[in-house]
Amino acid sequence: MSADPTAPLDAGAGPDLVALLELAQTAAAAGAAVLAGRNAAGLGVSNKGDAGDWVTAFDLAAETAVRNVITAARPFDTITGEEGGTILPASPSGYRWSIDPLDGTTNFIRNILYYGTSVAVADPDGAWLAGVVNAPALGRTYYASRGHGAWLEEKGRLTQLFGPAAGRAGQILATGFSYDPAVRAEQAAGLGSIMAGFADVRRLGSAALDLCLVADGTHDAYGERGLNEHDFAAGALIAEEAGCWVRRPRFTSVLDGGPSDEERLAAWTCAGTLELAGKFPL
Repeated sequence: MSADPTAPLDAGAGPDLVALLELAQTAAAAGAAVLAGRNAAGLGVSNKGDAGDWVTAFDLAAETAVRNVITAARPFDTITGEEGGTILPASPSGYRWSIDPLDGTTNFIRNILYYGTSVAVADPDGAWLAGVVNAPALGRTYYASRGHGAWLEEKGRLTQLFGPAAGRAGQILATGFSYDPAVRAEQAAGLGSIMAGFADVRRLGSAALDLCLVADGTHDAYGERGLNEHDFAAGALIAEEAGCWVRRPRFTSVLDGGPSDEERLAAWTCAGTLELAGKFPL
C-alpha cells in the first residue's frame, strides 16, 4: 500500500485514479461548502415520505454543486444522486458517480455535527475506484482510491488510515435504524444477538461517516440493513482501503431499474476487523 496518495500508477493501469480522486475531492468540497453555509432560517425543510426522512434546501443546492463539478470535467459520465436520481448522458462513458450531497440530513437540521457530502466513482464493471466523504462541521475529509490506501485530512494534517485494532477491549458497534416502524422493530429485536461481544453501541446518523470511523479505528465495526448505494459508496471504499473487512449489498443496478425497496431493506452493509465478519446476518 503506497504511503503517498498521489503516487503515479503503473503504465497500463487503466483510468487515472489520481485524476478521478482529485475530481471526487473537488466535487465533495463543493457540496461541503454549501453545507458549511448552514443557516437555520434557510433550511427549507420538507419530508420525503417516511417520518424522519427529510430533505432541505441545502441537500438540493449541494447536489447541484457536486453535479456541476463532475459534469464540467467528465460530461459523458453517468451520475446517480440521492435527490436528483440518475442522469445518463447521450453517449455514456461507462463510469458512474454515486453522490449523497448531505448524508446525515436530520443531524444537519438539528445542528448535530455528524454530516457531510459523499462522492464516489465506479468503473464500467462496477468496481469502486475513488471515494471522498467531506464533513465540514468536523473539519475532516476522508478519502481513498483503489489500491492507494485510505486517508484523513484534518487541520492541514494528512494521516493514513489502517482500521481498528483487532481484539481490543471495549469494542464498539455502530449501526442505524430504518424510518419504517416495522423494519425498525425487526432491527431492534435482532440487535441483542449482534451486540454479543461488543461493549457498547453507537448510532451517529450518518452511514458514510460511520464507515469512515471504522476506517480510522474509532468504531470497531459497523453494520446496517437497508442502506441506499449513495449512503455507502464512498465510505465502504475508504474502510476497505484502510484494510477493513467490508460487505456491500449486491444490488440490481440503478441502470437496470434497481434496487427495489424490498431488495434494499433485505441487504446489510458491514465493515470492521476480519474477526468480526461473522457477527452480521447474511
